[in-house]
Amino acid sequence: MTNGQNRADVKPGARVNIVLKADQRTGKLTEGIVARLLTKSSFHPHGIKVMLEDGQVGRVHEILE
Repeated sequence: MTNGQNRADVKPGARVNIVLKADQRTGKLTEGIVARLLTKSSFHPHGIKVMLEDGQVGRVHEILE
């Protein structure tokens, strides 16, 4: 498992755990499949922002596969 701070590591179709904006205080993770990468920069210290296939948006905490 890798963290989701490097854009090159996060690919559409990858299974990831993300932290939704509403869950930032608690750090609750949501699992899903990446549909789109929303962060343009190659690195982000809080994780690359993605949209999951179900439409939820959050920052990648860890890449599962």
